[in-house]
Amino acid sequence: MVVLVLVGCVISCAVVLHLFLWLHRPFLNFSAAAHRAGRRARVLVVTAHPDDECMFFAPSVLETLRLGHQVFLLCLSTGNFEKKGTTRRRELLESAAILGIPADNVTVVDNPDLPDDMNTAWDTKLVAEKILEHVIDTSANVVITFDQYGVSGHKNHSSLFYGVNDLMENGHMPDNILVYVLESVSLLRKYTSVLDVLPSILSSASTLFLSGYPAILKAQRAMCAHRSQLVWFRWLYIAFSRYMVINTLRPLSR
Repeated sequence: MVVLVLVGCVISCAVVLHLFLWLHRPFLNFSAAAHRAGRRARVLVVTAHPDDECMFFAPSVLETLRLGHQVFLLCLSTGNFEKKGTTRRRELLESAAILGIPADNVTVVDNPDLPDDMNTAWDTKLVAEKILEHVIDTSANVVITFDQYGVSGHKNHSSLFYGVNDLMENGHMPDNILVYVLESVSLLRKYTSVLDVLPSILSSASTLFLSGYPAILKAQRAMCAHRSQLVWFRWLYIAFSRYMVINTLRPLSR
């Protein structure tokens, strides 16, 4: 009984803290900083597969759009397993529309050298080339992608980090571009939803995006647009993943 009371208190405190922080937004991120300075950010979100945009990056996307900035989406594969690439491309466009990203701002790369395979690391130079092309085409001044662990250890996700890191290390990324990577967290934190709000605030990441309840519902709707992917464990992810609620980003230095 005592344990249940303690668990209930922890959950209640986390929910109240989440609501308070969302309403007051005392934290600063690049979108808020640009908004306050009267500047317009052009943010390029680079993902590996259709559904990454809502599974992992929804808080960043939704808050950036809410503040009046532009978001572009570059997806480096069609998720083309069992010839479902066309279906997944359509689902991605539907998901992006729910999040508020226009179809003209969405690019899906269909390249046999970039297969959807969690055990395949993509060629770093090819990934870097695709990202740089799109940075130039969109005139982006902010790039967001995965960190080296890629949230789940998926090698396609990690390949995006190594591609953008290659651009930074070799001086090929334009000087005016800010690059941020999505922080991977432990398995326990990953599935604690709003309970992860305090650890996220206390983390070493410099940028925090926190969704309120309307934005959480919108992210869940976007995930449901990926109907071909809605196996049973995806429903658990939608219900419990902190990435549907919270994004913590780290800047990638040159």
